[in-house]
Amino acid sequence: MTETSNLSLPLLQPSQAQKHVTVNEALVRLDALSALVLLSRSLPSPPEGVADGSCYALPASASGLWAGQGGRVAIFVNGGWIFVDPRRGWRAWIEDEHVLALYDGASWRGGAIALSVGGAGSFFKVKEFDHTIMPGERSITTGVIPANVMVFAVTARVLEPIAGALDSWQLGTESAEDRFGSGLGLSSGSFARGLLSSPMTYYEAAPLVLTPVAGDFMAGAVRIAVHYYEPSIP
Repeated sequence: MTETSNLSLPLLQPSQAQKHVTVNEALVRLDALSALVLLSRSLPSPPEGVADGSCYALPASASGLWAGQGGRVAIFVNGGWIFVDPRRGWRAWIEDEHVLALYDGASWRGGAIALSVGGAGSFFKVKEFDHTIMPGERSITTGVIPANVMVFAVTARVLEPIAGALDSWQLGTESAEDRFGSGLGLSSGSFARGLLSSPMTYYEAAPLVLTPVAGDFMAGAVRIAVHYYEPSIP
């Protein structure tokens, strides 16, 4: 046996010379994998200027110095790459997507909290987007609540002060303009915390609607986050 079973840490062999090399490699792998942060799972080849200890999940199309290593985790160490096979059940933070992912034995699945033997999954996700408010009686977002999800809340924060002849604003949908908040503030930093008393299922994608109270919008910008549950089929 030359490696440990779970993290593939190299083991010292009897009468081995240069023992520090093996020990140091084991420590490097342990440092990277014990609280795994994957900088990306989509890059096909190594980026420039990689820092020591950086980790990437490699896609099937991996090329260049990653050629032939698709599906593995690459760790940058002392100017080169070492590769480790992830195991089903590993968790990792995907840095460029800002999501916690679960490895299902074949791929990293962002937002997963449970997976069945046949591949069905339960996912809790947050979809975030910025919305620029234009002059008018209402403002409809281009970002939408996804289809076939169960929404628990929509939250928002004012990025740029909301201007216009209005007292406050509401956040909701076409069918309920105040569903996620009313009497909301206009100044930068004002927020909405639109918790639903019962989760609501959306079978079709739906935009959010911002409505001014006692006036019209002139300008402003808001960051919106949709907090939802999504099931996947086996």
